[in-house]
Amino acid sequence: MAEEVKNKKVAVKKKARRSVPLGQVHIQATFNNTIISFTDDKGNVLSASSAGACGFRGSKKGTAYAAQIATDKAADIAKDQYGLTKVDVYVKGVGQGRDAAIRAVTTHGMIIESINDKTGVPHGGVRPKRERRA
Repeated sequence: MAEEVKNKKVAVKKKARRSVPLGQVHIQATFNNTIISFTDDKGNVLSASSAGACGFRGSKKGTAYAAQIATDKAADIAKDQYGLTKVDVYVKGVGQGRDAAIRAVTTHGMIIESINDKTGVPHGGVRPKRERRA
């Protein structure tokens, strides 16, 4: 009886290819690095990449070229595996990679529906210096 169980082959189900035609691109552009994430409408990450993950080190990570390469890498995966065609872009930060990443998304044939800037704005600012003594 134990031999019969061993000889049976288990049918392996092929993973269904998920189609996500409309999604989001989150770009976090700091002075030191640029992180790009492609997500579906709910915010679940489909693919992600960063300048550091693409092999750039040190001050080169914060460049526009590094952001373009990182976007290309993440966009290839999102388009090939999930069929992403239309995206909403959310940009956060003040680094050099902001514009370069958005341009790189358009070169992959993705239609940009909207661009939203989510950069934090200080309200109140830092604590003022104390008043000088006489």
